[in-house]
This record gives sequence, C-alpha cells and structure tokens, in this order.
Amino acid sequence: MAPEVLSLVGDVAELMLREIDQLVAEMDAAEVAVAPMLGADAAIAAEMSASNRANAARLLTTLARRDAGGAPIDVPPEALDIVRTVVRRGIDLEVIYQAYRRGQNVAWQRFLAHAGRMVPPGPQFVTLLEVTSQLMFDYVDHVVSRVIADAQREREEVLGGALARRAETVHLILDGAPVDHRRASERLGYQLARHHTALVLWAEPASGTQGALESAATLLAQAAGARTPLTLPAGTSTLWAWLGTGSEPALDALREAITKAQPNIRVAVGPVRVGIDGFRRSHDAALAMHRLLSGQRGGDRVALYREFEVTTLAARDLDRAAEFVATTLGPLAADTLGAARLRQTLRVFLEEAENAPRAAARLHTHRNTVLQRVTRATELLGHRPGARRLPVELALELAHHLGPRVLARE
Repeated sequence: MAPEVLSLVGDVAELMLREIDQLVAEMDAAEVAVAPMLGADAAIAAEMSASNRANAARLLTTLARRDAGGAPIDVPPEALDIVRTVVRRGIDLEVIYQAYRRGQNVAWQRFLAHAGRMVPPGPQFVTLLEVTSQLMFDYVDHVVSRVIADAQREREEVLGGALARRAETVHLILDGAPVDHRRASERLGYQLARHHTALVLWAEPASGTQGALESAATLLAQAAGARTPLTLPAGTSTLWAWLGTGSEPALDALREAITKAQPNIRVAVGPVRVGIDGFRRSHDAALAMHRLLSGQRGGDRVALYREFEVTTLAARDLDRAAEFVATTLGPLAADTLGAARLRQTLRVFLEEAENAPRAAARLHTHRNTVLQRVTRATELLGHRPGARRLPVELALELAHHLGPRVLARE
C-alpha cells in the first residue's frame, strides 16, 4: 500500500474516532430499524450499542496506526456478549448478519463523506476507497464468522442444557407429576412457593421473534413488581411465562407496559394463584384464553383473566356459544358495525346498572345517544334486557370478546 494512501486512511480514521459517539448512535438506530428486537428493551439495546462501539473503535484504531502490515484482527468481548444474549433470547441468528451489514454500511457512508472532503476525485481517491473497503470488509467478515461460531456453540449448550432442563421441569409440573417444589425451584431458578401469574404471549400476525416476546415478558414483570420472569418458548411466535411475587401483583399496570413492546405482541394473563398447584392452574387459565383469542383481530393487547373468566367458561364449545349468542340476541348478533355499536352501548349500559350518564361517560358520547341506542337494541331483542338479564349479559360478553367467532354473518 502506498504510504500516501496509508496516511490518508489514518487521517479519516482519526476523524471518525473523534466522532465515535455520533457514529455509534447512527449504527444503533440503523440496526434497530432493520431488527427491532435489538431495541426491544434497555438491556439488549445497551449490549448492542457496546458491541458497535467496541467494533468501531477496534477497526478505526487499527486504521489510525497507519501500519502497512496491519494488526492482528481479534473480536471484542462486547461483540461476543451481545451474540450470546441473542441466542439466549431465542432470536434468529440471521439478525446478527443483518445488524453487522447495516452497521457496516453506516460506517462506510461516514468514511465516504470524510474522504470526499479530504481527497479530490481521481485515481488516488479510487485507491483510497478500494483499500479501505477491503480492510473494512475483511474485519467485519472475520468478526461475523467468529461471533456466529460462538453463537452456534452457545445455542447447542442452551438447547442441550439449561433450556432442556427447564422445559422438562415445567412440563412435569404442568402434567401434575409428583414434583418436590424445592428441587424444582432450584432447577428452574424460580421460587415455586410464591404467588404465580401465568402469561401466554404471542405475536399476531406471527412475525415476532422469541427475543421480542422475552423482552415483552420482562417489561410486564417489571410493571407487575415481579422479578425476572420464568419463560419457556412454546413455538416460533408464542412464549409461556410466569411472574413470581410475594403477594398480589399490580396487574392493571400491564396495559401500560405492553405499549412499550412490539405492537403485534398480545398477552393472556392468568389468575394469581399460590404454590406449585397455582403455577399450573394459572397457566391452564392463560392457555384457555390464548386458545380463544389467538387469530382474532382487534381487541385489547392485554387480556386479564378476571375480565375473561365467564367468557372462557362459556366458550369451551364455540359452536354452542355461537348458537347461544344468536338465539339470545337475535338480530343484535349480526356481525355488522351497526349491531356492534348497539351491543357495546347495551353492554356498558347494563354494567353501569342502567345509568345512562355513567354509560355515556364511559362511551365518550351523549346521554341521549346512549338512550337512543338502548331503545333500538331493545327493539331488536324483542324484550327489555332486564327481562332476561343474565343470558343477555353473557351473550353480550361473548360477542364483545370473541367477535366474529360467535356472531352471525349477513
């Protein structure tokens, strides 16, 4: 390499080192844009940023030495840390390739901008770009091959070790096998002699990763005042989780917490139960809710068991539930926007003990509008709602939570 080109490479590298904070911020943003799970929570985002900084500093420092022989390429420990976390979160290793290439593009564009200001167009500029691009590609290719190899070893260890033991222990508990709770707690790293709230998290549409689901579970645990959740992958887009607490957790806070997760993630929250039996019972309830809600568009992102208990019990047979809704609500069971508006108004009106002003406040509408809709709903029912209050309220709940699954299409 010509000394003058080597000197120019070093000059640009020194400029980029002085701007490393901005460079790393750009790399972080570009990588999260292509792989949102890398920014899903503060912990993994911090590890990603530390890896970007370490790699950029290692490469640029090497270039700034202006050593024609170069320096041995090694892999920063921060780069190995993030890839191990990626594996433990269950994130596809393809994310590593995408992130490195996107980060490399950001660094290369910044190098081009500096070089363009320092060197006029011509043969020397072309040589400078050729030399630097080769050095940069060699470095990134080497690091990627190393971290992927490390990730594959980590994945084999996880799949063949701790994760396998965790899955075996969880399934023994869920199957009702005789399990010593102290030994099971040790194997899981999770205390079973506590209050348990089971979660089933899933991505809908099914484009989320286990890493994004794990991050969402951690956010929910923090909101509920729990420690790190116990998690178990249940498919490519589904995660089982348990929150262990010393008392009743703050479940109302979960709705706010889920807004910080990827927008396609939903969660069914089981009831709070105590001990190893409660671990199983809470999960069974969350699983039943997931079966009902999975594949259904719309609805709340957080489904709490206390709000779904009656619906879950009444909808074990969906065909019979649909028949019940149709015979109870009549024309009001139509799967149309007009009927949906009437059902919603009547449901809230009955929940508010037929108090129109309170129902109007909940529905963000006028009292007279509520009364008009209730009158129209009553006409479609063919009788006053109070005449068959229990079946009408149950049918309205089923229609509200399950939508098209129990409604009549016109």
